[in-house]
Amino acid sequence: MMNFKVKDSGLLAKLAEKLHAINHLPRWAILSIDIGTVIFSLLITYFLMNIWGIKEFGSFNTYLTFSFLVGIVVFYLYVFKVSSGIVRHSSIRDIIKISLATFSALITILVLNYGYYFFKGQYLNPEKKLVFDPPLFFFILLAFLMLSLFRFYVKLAFLMFLKFKDDKVVKEVMVYGTDDSAVAIGNVLNETISNGFNVIGFISSQKHPSNSRILGKKIFSIDKIIQSDFMNKRIDGIVFPDKDMRADENQDLINQLIQKKIKLYHIPFQSFDETNGIERKNIHSLEIEDLLYREQITIENDAISQRHLGKNVLVTGGAGSIGSEIVRKVAQFKPALVVVVDQAETPLNDIKLEMEKKHPEIKFVFHLANVSNKYRIEPLFKKYNFSMVYHAAAYKHVPIVEENPHEAIYVNIMGTRILADLSNEYKINRFVMISTDKAVNPTNVMGASKRVAELYVQSLQEKENNTTKFITTRFGNVLGSNGSVIPLFRKQIEAGGPLTLTHPEITRYFMTIPEACELVLQAGTMGQGGEIFVFDMGEPVKILDLAKKMIKLSGLEPDVDIEIKITGLRPGEKLYEELLSDQSKTLATHHEKIMRAKDITMPYSIMEEKTKEIARATVKKTKNELVQMIKDLVPEYKSQNSEFECLDANPENIT
Repeated sequence: MMNFKVKDSGLLAKLAEKLHAINHLPRWAILSIDIGTVIFSLLITYFLMNIWGIKEFGSFNTYLTFSFLVGIVVFYLYVFKVSSGIVRHSSIRDIIKISLATFSALITILVLNYGYYFFKGQYLNPEKKLVFDPPLFFFILLAFLMLSLFRFYVKLAFLMFLKFKDDKVVKEVMVYGTDDSAVAIGNVLNETISNGFNVIGFISSQKHPSNSRILGKKIFSIDKIIQSDFMNKRIDGIVFPDKDMRADENQDLINQLIQKKIKLYHIPFQSFDETNGIERKNIHSLEIEDLLYREQITIENDAISQRHLGKNVLVTGGAGSIGSEIVRKVAQFKPALVVVVDQAETPLNDIKLEMEKKHPEIKFVFHLANVSNKYRIEPLFKKYNFSMVYHAAAYKHVPIVEENPHEAIYVNIMGTRILADLSNEYKINRFVMISTDKAVNPTNVMGASKRVAELYVQSLQEKENNTTKFITTRFGNVLGSNGSVIPLFRKQIEAGGPLTLTHPEITRYFMTIPEACELVLQAGTMGQGGEIFVFDMGEPVKILDLAKKMIKLSGLEPDVDIEIKITGLRPGEKLYEELLSDQSKTLATHHEKIMRAKDITMPYSIMEEKTKEIARATVKKTKNELVQMIKDLVPEYKSQNSEFECLDANPENIT
């Protein structure tokens, strides 16, 4: 790989530094320069008229005609916002604006010119025109050229001086693709100040003639890049447009490039702006999240908006990774009020500061409380007329919850029951519970406690006089959530290893936080009550493969630079997660990413009594006794790698 440092050229380098420090001129300054350019064009026209022997512009005196012509041209420059763009990023759009402005000015002047001419009735006397045609056409053409050339030379000057910027380390990269998006990225990378990248070519999966070029850069075959060690040494990386990086057909290619240790860069779609350029901070090295992220989900914004616009919404666990994203999503639909409940003080303050800054027009209430404390939660239902309740509060870390089943019952079971009962009592329109794939055939206390919560929420749908629609959503691991595997692996790689893995065959489903929350909102609008919605999680990922890929993306070699250490399954952990139980069936919905699970349900009378018994038992019962009560309620719950395995072999062994 070759990095090079552009040599300092004394005065030019200092001037380049000053130019780089300039953000952009204010609009009034650019407009002033444009007005000066128009006046200068008119002066040149007047000078040439004297050479051509034309003494006057038209019927009026020179000063009045000057004001008339300049005023009309400047008016259209303002109308078409010619002066609103950043000059150094001028493009064909700016030239089109200039042409529209000058052409409109020409048409307007001609209409006024001939209107005056015919109104005066001097059909045969051209001296009675406001402005003579030849100088008018010459002036408009010259104004167009000078306005355009001003932008061209300013842009050229910035590009030239950029080369002399001191201490500039430039990475030589190629852009993948030859379509419009790839060309646009190549163009912006070459023209954006301080992006730190120099595009030396484009890469195509198709054959092109050897002399084919884009933006003056040669087109290379991807096969040549992969097979040629010479090419690997020439480039510092490959920049992928967003759609090409995510395309399923390119995943094998990306894996090959990772194997060849070629650095891959990714420009997120929202960071690309052809007008304002791409700053270096927006060009990211390819991360494992980028490879696991799938096609953008389409949600029905109209339906979701109707459920939230002007409504009062409650989000529990609203400071967590899932809950906080639900808060962000809900805020986009302009609710009247969002109440955020969480027991974690610092994260709650963080989301408070973020929402108050981003959405000052929306009223937020941030309530520090535990959902298992009814005396702290019920006043919210009394005070605010909620339309939607999103219940994301839960204890979720499997090993910790395995050691503390009392707390799992308090929060995951009783907290859910309190919120669901209050929603029923206060006739909330919809209650949406966030569940997990670990509730399916659970092997740990956390999953089993969430399954009990699912059963209770479903049973409430059939309670007499119930008007609330109780909806449950179930999905797998979320990328980037608190305590998830990818941030852990990243920290271990940064520390030099070892990278710890519980089992070489362990697999998991993955979904991004925004993707999961969009589906939660969608399911919340489409549910009619009593459903468990299962999300399309794609294909399961083998964690060992994920670990190796993360190490290679860091430019290192697994088990050479970074050791992968197998530590053994944690208490309650299972090799394969499931989204459906053995007794479950799925029904399709109108959304391709959402299915409806047909799980076994239980009557409300039984769930009410059983959950009361479990709640009372937390005061005096031992861990084994509590877990046995959960197992009685969820017979498919079989402990794995846990101290509670003895209960499955001998239910009497609860001491």
